[in-house]
Parts: sequence; structure tokens; C-alpha cells
Amino acid sequence: MVASEDQTQREKEKQLAAATALRWIRDGMLLGLGSGSTAAYFINSLGEAVRNGQLQVQATATSHASDALARKAGIAMLEPRRGLRFDLTVDGADELDPQLRLIKGGGGALLREKIIATASDALLIIADSSKAVPQLGRFPLPLEIVPFALPWVLDAVDALGGAPVLRTDPNDAQTAVQSDQGNLLVDCHFNALPDPAQLAEHLQRIPGIVEHGLFLGLARAAVVAREEGVMLLRPGLEPVPAASVSELL
Repeated sequence: MVASEDQTQREKEKQLAAATALRWIRDGMLLGLGSGSTAAYFINSLGEAVRNGQLQVQATATSHASDALARKAGIAMLEPRRGLRFDLTVDGADELDPQLRLIKGGGGALLREKIIATASDALLIIADSSKAVPQLGRFPLPLEIVPFALPWVLDAVDALGGAPVLRTDPNDAQTAVQSDQGNLLVDCHFNALPDPAQLAEHLQRIPGIVEHGLFLGLARAAVVAREEGVMLLRPGLEPVPAASVSELL
């Protein structure tokens, strides 16, 4: 019963964080649309504003699932092209620390999420209260890996203390989960990441790792919904009520 009540509260917080993010969306923006359950709430809210004539925006999504959801919601979608930059990307996170360093990729979209975030003037994270942590690492760190390289990547990550596990279908343990790009996904159980930047450097040097789920120095701000209200977090600044900030960019 308690677990169910906690889950219900988390869902309410996700919806509230997603709805709050709309306050910083301006007419004519080019947007990156994230993946995952909280991002889905944002996409649906954005689509409602578009259909009601409140906003006209164009967007690119970080996953096939988010792209399909956005098109269904009536959002005009853009294909990748040279010179395309986004005014803002709105996405979720699996963990975020006080410096807005992130772990992302629990849904398997980390590569496209990092591509879109890097092609954006700002990344806004929307999250429920459970995602804000004092230190990254309890959530398994995802990696996207070229299939051929899997055994050597597992050896290298194991040597770093990551206890890597190939992600498989929950309904079929013999079937490996593939990303939208056809790569494999591995979850690393470090338990605590006291130096995320150093770990990121180590991972970047391992051949076969297409991308890792550490997002460092990318998030401009985070909207975190709690029972007592919605707070806006920014690196180096004290958290403030989201409603008190009219201009994010």
C-alpha cells in the first residue's frame, strides 16, 4: 500500500514538473524533446498547447517513441540537418546531483539524448523528487555499445569496478535489448560516483563504447517537483521556487 502511494505521488510530481516547464516555452522555438515517462508528460502538455493555438513550435525527438508521441500530439517535427540548433531541450533524468550532473539512459535513448542536448542552447531537466540525489551512482550507469565490442567492453568496465550487466528483455532474458541505433545497452553498477568526470574520461577511452550516460556540464537548469512545491535548480545557485523565475534563458 505504501509503495503504491509513493508511486502515485511520483507520477503527480512528474506531471507537475512537466507542466511547469511549459512556462519557459516561447512561440517559434525550436525544441529538443526528451524520452521517458516525465518527458512524455511534457510532450503531451506541449501538444495540447499547440493544438489550442497557444504555441507554434518545431521539434526533434530523442527517441522513436518520443517522435511518435509528439507527432500524435500535433507537434511539427524536424529531421536532423546541418546547422540545426535548438533553443531548448526538455528532458528527464535518472539521477541529478546538486551540480546538475546527470545519469541518463535508463530508457536506452542516451546517445540521441546527448546528441540533442549538445545541439541545444540550453538543457532543462524535469524530474520528480526521487531523482535528486546528493551523489550520483545508485542508479546503474547505462552504456551504449557496438555489439562486436561487447566482451571487451564488459572486461574493461569490470576492471573499473562497474559490475556491468547486459540489458535484456524483461520478458525474455535470452534477448538483448537494442537501442534505436541497433546497439547493445549495458548497465554498470558502481553504486557511488565520487568523481563522475574522471569516470567519463575512462569510459571515453574504451573502444566500442558509443556513448555513456553521464551528462556533465550540459544541464542549464532542473525543475524538481516535491510535495511542498516545484523548485528550480541551477548550478552554483540556491534552489528557488520555479514560479519566481520568468525567464530561463
